[in-house]
Amino acid sequence: MTRTFNAFEAFEIAEQIERNGARFYRKAAELFDDASVSGLFLKLAEWEKVHEELFADMRKQLSEEGRRLRTFDPQDAPLDAKAMAGLAAFGLKSDPSGELHGDESRQDVLKIAVQKEKDSIVYYTGLKDFVPPDAGREKIDDVIKEELRHIGILNQALEQCE
Repeated sequence: MTRTFNAFEAFEIAEQIERNGARFYRKAAELFDDASVSGLFLKLAEWEKVHEELFADMRKQLSEEGRRLRTFDPQDAPLDAKAMAGLAAFGLKSDPSGELHGDESRQDVLKIAVQKEKDSIVYYTGLKDFVPPDAGREKIDDVIKEELRHIGILNQALEQCE
């Protein structure tokens, strides 16, 4: 049975993605003694925390603006919750940093991070379909731009490894 998905739930998932992303980056920072590498991962963790707060604020706004902005006709919903959550980069696992075992190279961790950022962009692009234009859709575009910037920073760090 397919369960419909709404913007409120989509923001809850986005918040969890960002929490998990921050956790992943903090764990990645612990893996390296090189201050520039660990500092990069700690900075990314900070940025993910800012995104989490943004999505929490947007979810709060939906709550305050009422049911009209939160619910959708099932025919209009682009994906069910399970499919949408499956797009989530850092997923709904309680601790995706568990993917890091400590034996990864800097290059390995950077490549994993780039892929997770790309997957986040896919999720957030889908998330926009749940948010009416007057409920802050442009803020999601801003987060997507930030995630693209993260990919650029990570790719630059990857190039320095080669």
